[in-house]
Amino acid sequence: MEDLRHRGKKREGRHRDTWDPFQLNPIGAEKEQKRRCFELAQHLVAGIVGVLVLATAILSKGSLLVLSTMSSPTSRQTKAERQFYMLLLMFTLVVPNLLVFLKCLWKCAFKNFVAPNMRTMSFICMIEFLVSLGTAILVLVVMPHFDILTNLFISGGVCIVSSVLQIVFRLQKETWKIIFPICSLILVLTGYVLLAVDYYVRVTSYVPKQGAQIYVFVGVAIFSSLLVSLNWWENPVQANNSLQVPLSELDGFRDFVFVITSLMRIAVTGGVWALYHGLIADDKIEWNLFSLVPEETITNGLGVFFIQAFTSAACHWFGVVACKIHAVRLSFALPVCVTGPATLILGLVLFLTNAGNLGVEDAADFTTFCSGLERVRATNATLITLLEVSRSICMTSLNNPYGAWLFSMLALEGACMWLGLVTSTYYVWKIKVHRIERTSQLFVRRLYESAFIDQSLLLNTKMKVVKLSNQESQDELQNCVIYLCATMWHETYDEMLKILTSMFRLDRYRGDPKEDHKDCFDFECHIFVDDAFQIDKESDTKLVNSYVNDLIHVVTEVYRVFTNKEPDEVSIIETPYGGRLVFVMPDGNMLYIHLKDKSLIRNKKRWSQIMYLYYLLGWKGYISKNPQKIGRQNNPCRASLVSMDGESYLLPIYDNDSKRKFISDENVYIMALDGDTDFHPSALILLVDRLRMYDNVGAACGRIHPTGMGPMVWYQKFEYAVGHWLQKTAEHVFGSVLCSPGCFSLFRGSALMDDNVLKRYTTKATKASEYVQYDQGEDRWLCTLLLQQGWRVEYNAASDAFTNSPQEFKEFYNQRRRWGPSTLANTLDLLHSGRETVKRNSSISMIYIFYQIFTVGSSILGPASVTLMIAGAMQFVFRIPGTLSIIISCIPPAVYMIICFTTKTNFQITVAAIFSVLYAFLMTASFFSIIGDMVNEGTFITPTGLFLVSMTIMYLVTAILHPQEFTMIIYGLMYFICIPSGYLLLTIYSLVNMHIVSWGTRESNKDKESKKQVGVLCDRTCKMCCWDMKIQVTQETENLVLQQIQNTVNPNRKAANAAAAERPQDQQDILKSSLIARQQVEPQQEPAKKNKASKQQSKVKDVPVDSGTESDDSESDDSSDDTTSTARSVDVATTDKFDDLEDDDQDAEVVPDSDWVMPVKKEFLKKLTYANLKRNLQEQIRYTLRNKNQEDLCEELVLMLVDVVNEELKDRVGPETVLMDSQLEELQYTLTESARRILKTNRMERLERRVKRAIERTLVAPQIEKMTEDETDFWKKLLERYLAPIVDDKAHQEEVTRELKSLRNKAVFLYFILNVLWIVATFFLQAIGNEVISIKIPKTFPNGTPSGEFLLVEPLSLMFLLSFAVLLLVQFLAMLYHRVYTLIHVVSYRSTEKDYVEKDDDDDEFDGIVLENQMSNGLVITSEDHF
Repeated sequence: MEDLRHRGKKREGRHRDTWDPFQLNPIGAEKEQKRRCFELAQHLVAGIVGVLVLATAILSKGSLLVLSTMSSPTSRQTKAERQFYMLLLMFTLVVPNLLVFLKCLWKCAFKNFVAPNMRTMSFICMIEFLVSLGTAILVLVVMPHFDILTNLFISGGVCIVSSVLQIVFRLQKETWKIIFPICSLILVLTGYVLLAVDYYVRVTSYVPKQGAQIYVFVGVAIFSSLLVSLNWWENPVQANNSLQVPLSELDGFRDFVFVITSLMRIAVTGGVWALYHGLIADDKIEWNLFSLVPEETITNGLGVFFIQAFTSAACHWFGVVACKIHAVRLSFALPVCVTGPATLILGLVLFLTNAGNLGVEDAADFTTFCSGLERVRATNATLITLLEVSRSICMTSLNNPYGAWLFSMLALEGACMWLGLVTSTYYVWKIKVHRIERTSQLFVRRLYESAFIDQSLLLNTKMKVVKLSNQESQDELQNCVIYLCATMWHETYDEMLKILTSMFRLDRYRGDPKEDHKDCFDFECHIFVDDAFQIDKESDTKLVNSYVNDLIHVVTEVYRVFTNKEPDEVSIIETPYGGRLVFVMPDGNMLYIHLKDKSLIRNKKRWSQIMYLYYLLGWKGYISKNPQKIGRQNNPCRASLVSMDGESYLLPIYDNDSKRKFISDENVYIMALDGDTDFHPSALILLVDRLRMYDNVGAACGRIHPTGMGPMVWYQKFEYAVGHWLQKTAEHVFGSVLCSPGCFSLFRGSALMDDNVLKRYTTKATKASEYVQYDQGEDRWLCTLLLQQGWRVEYNAASDAFTNSPQEFKEFYNQRRRWGPSTLANTLDLLHSGRETVKRNSSISMIYIFYQIFTVGSSILGPASVTLMIAGAMQFVFRIPGTLSIIISCIPPAVYMIICFTTKTNFQITVAAIFSVLYAFLMTASFFSIIGDMVNEGTFITPTGLFLVSMTIMYLVTAILHPQEFTMIIYGLMYFICIPSGYLLLTIYSLVNMHIVSWGTRESNKDKESKKQVGVLCDRTCKMCCWDMKIQVTQETENLVLQQIQNTVNPNRKAANAAAAERPQDQQDILKSSLIARQQVEPQQEPAKKNKASKQQSKVKDVPVDSGTESDDSESDDSSDDTTSTARSVDVATTDKFDDLEDDDQDAEVVPDSDWVMPVKKEFLKKLTYANLKRNLQEQIRYTLRNKNQEDLCEELVLMLVDVVNEELKDRVGPETVLMDSQLEELQYTLTESARRILKTNRMERLERRVKRAIERTLVAPQIEKMTEDETDFWKKLLERYLAPIVDDKAHQEEVTRELKSLRNKAVFLYFILNVLWIVATFFLQAIGNEVISIKIPKTFPNGTPSGEFLLVEPLSLMFLLSFAVLLLVQFLAMLYHRVYTLIHVVSYRSTEKDYVEKDDDDDEFDGIVLENQMSNGLVITSEDHF
């Protein structure tokens, strides 16, 4: 209800100024807000992860202590049992090394291998040897001789080396924080002293089972702890600036080093175990005793071992997750730090609650209780474990006959060790983590220590490098520039509304000064409109077509929705490729609309992409590396504003260009969009995260959602869902995504600029295969080039974008006719270069290549598989023999293939539609027949039943794991019944029509309709016998007849007068108004200025107006050319007359060479009408002061300034009259003076600059500007080299057609042979009979009881069914893995999402023109930058 009132209030405000206050408000234009459910989910996930970290850490540490206790020489277990537990204890140390070995071996074998530096590798191997030696000695030799509490406490001393290095390198940002490592060192040393004193007291006070030999183990324990503490030497060393370079080379071959060192650690661990317990220990290993271990002991021991191994790995993984979801304190630091105390408390609680179950009676004190334990005999595995733990506790000072107070030394030892660990890792509580931070940036080592899981996680957490005074902090994200590039081709009004709304949403998200966020980026929006011009038949002038007019209206409408006013700054520029419209969006970001004239530049999407890639990466990158002086503006009153809030100002055209100088190409991103894409800022930011965090990622795509209505859209919804849920996730997990769709993909600038990528992307198709691969699926080809060059393409399932999908059957078939052959061609190209790609691309392995080969093979055999499936359906439904059903099912595809070869495409699609409906009926009947057959058989454990049930369960689980897309499962039945159409008929249609390389979608009917309807005087269709004769008389024909009559009567009369008379009235009005506006300027004339103006005018170059855009268009008549030249001569004459009146500091206004400019300018001049001025002024003042907490002053300014406007204009002009320059200047002066007086009265002079600029922006008129000479030269050379219109002669076109048909025939033949062979093999197996060649599968009922019957399945079908099932299972597992990391990314994004809080008020005293982000570029524009 509140929203309704707000909209009503805004509408009433508009209604005061105009009789047309109604407007479109596109869905999604409202301000983004944090959703409460996501906040709750974020805290819930963080809490769950924190609990899991604590639980797994406690289980890991507790199970290790249990194994150590059970293997103790003082244990009452048999020797065989003690040997077995010691062996398991040794294996717990091996498991982490084995996991690291397998992971690093995989990367070295299938990812990348870098030859190591032998000197560095030798040093690392020496450190790892000492660490593994110390760990093995401490865990396998010392800990079994200590009690369980000492073993729990002593592990805290492994932080001693880290503390020493922190003190030596002084890694603290604040000097006083050096007290933390100093305290840690003191506490650990104190703990070691207390350890020695505690055991001295135990020995001298005759605590049971404590002899003098324990002193040796105490010394060995301290020494081995020092060796273990070397494990984390790299963390403080890498945080030191002076040692960054020596350690940087280690990252290159770290995988290979870990392969060697992990094997070495395993060998050292096994060697220490075998050497000590086989040769040195008093109780040596007897190998034959391993066969005498009781089964119950084996079960109990293996259970504890697997708990320890699994929980250690899980604790490490959950710790990584906690850091990545930005819950470092709550879910990582806190649970890990309290692991030791929590384990102690939990152990004591379990001990106290279960001590009574041990059967010790009359225990008056702890000493008596310990004495009673010697008589207890337990047979239960749990009681045995509890008994051994209790006996271990009795070895402490609690069992001291002189008093339990001596236990305080052991307690103090534990406190000192724990506090020493916490103070040594204090930095963990203050660590800053970026979204989806790489694990290598979170932890120094990939290896975790299962024996010291909490210490390993804390000490391995990466210290951040201390920033020097002349060095940028590595903790901060580097700024980046994003170019949003949308290509348009005959989009509708509603489709344009989606993309413009998305761009304005991003502008509001990025630029609002009231609201703070942590996403640091700058962006520009570029829209490239293909086929933007048309030739007006009446005046023979080039004008923008109806699509451009719709786009202009959409921009104005969306601007009005977001700001309640008209666009402020608009520039119209003629370019060598057509034209350009430049807008400054409400919050200061730029919007460029590039209008392409297909007679000057190549059209279609690929060439538009080449156009903007060369412009944004080539040209803008060049000028950022070679900065040019900023020229003076044509209109000083324009104020060069970038941001409406008045925070910052810079010439808009130079804003991001100047920032590019401080941003590397790795941080320049291209966002490829379609003209109908709808997305939110979060979708873009999630893709930016992928490229920011992973340097080898060249492109990233999001989840594309098709929109629309109708059965075809329903089919595509489920098809897209399955493709993203399973196929794209599998590609992302196992290798790299093969196709990043051009409707919503983010590309890295340096990746596109790499060798063999952009340069090869400009290749013009000359061969038949190139036409299919290059132009039919340009986005897939571009990704293929990136993959072959070594870049990775990723998929982010949380980045949602919506785009229109074909709603008609014909449009859908034509779209897939392009996609199918292109997909196959690019995939085969990638597989052909598989070995070279594997060498270059670390994300692609030979296993992934084999996976793609299997996928391609499955798609090639798709028609045969569907045909056999239809045969099975017919066999189910009609109960006909298998061989006959195969023959019948092959007839429709064969007939349809003949139809495709012999008829036109429209008839082919009509037949496909009819067949699709028939197949749908058959598939529906088959579906229910399968269910009925399972009911009749009493079991679903049949090949068909299992396949159907398993697929249903798998898709259902997949949909549940995508809760926001769960409704897609509803369209699954539509997808099922359309399988024959999508995988059989569509495949035949796309292959047979491969030679057709036209786009096939978004074909415009507007031009055809206009050609049919414009000037039609007579349109009749007459029937003569069997012929239909169409007779049409148009106005053009009548004019031509009249012209011939006039030339005959008066041959001396020029046809130019007649053409001038037919000139549209609106163009004459514009010309007259421009002349009147010029005549109102009255400066003094000077001869020197006349000469200067004449020289400037002589430099203006004419851009020829094309007479047509198609080769078959009629040439323009002489009268039209004369009319155009006459109009230009008037403009030139007017310019010569008035240019010498311009001021010396202001350049002459650009005179348009093309006729399309003035009508476009007229459209934007509507903002200067009396009615619009009032509304624009009100909103401009409110928007400018919206973050200054001066609501009363703002409303007073609005009321007073609107009154001034009414006084100045009410009786002088009409509400829809456009104000002239003199009126605007007078009004600006009056408004500025009135605002100054109001501000002075309220003592708010500091806001005068803001208000003045707001008035200037309100009154600024759209500008006609001229492109700089350098950029004009760039465009001319670009057009000449790569983008000149393609003109192929008829002979070449015929040759290409022949080649395409030949390629078509080869592809169809290959498909036909392979599918026929598959069908024939199945047919003969059916003909031979299941009794002869078949696999017998026992038939069982759902309850598991055998039925006594056998199912006979032919081996070929079973093999294919199993292969397909394995493929789906692999994709399903990949989806599960991808879902987890998507959840991590989403939660981390929500935790750093834009906070809607007001920023502090900024100082307004500085009145300079500076860059928007001073910290990122440090550039200040002065007068020396002008020329």
